Amino acid sequence: MKITIKCFASLSRFTPADAEAYPLAQGDTVERVVQRLGIPLEELKLVFVNGNHSPLSTPLAGGDRLGLFPAVGGG
Repeated sequence: MKITIKCFASLSRFTPADAEAYPLAQGDTVERVVQRLGIPLEELKLVFVNGNHSPLSTPLAGGDRLGLFPAVGGG
């Protein structure tokens, strides 16, 4: 099974080379994938799975699209 991963803004440095076809293990959740990518949880603010705001505990399935966003400041 494979998913698509997009890491935005300051998290873009964690984007894997195989982001368009990232391999997924049986039972993987968003949190497990984030940990494998080496993203510190304190840097992660928003998670979207298939365009829907999702918690870290969300199970992933083949074909899913995972979007990871940091906290963004502005003024």
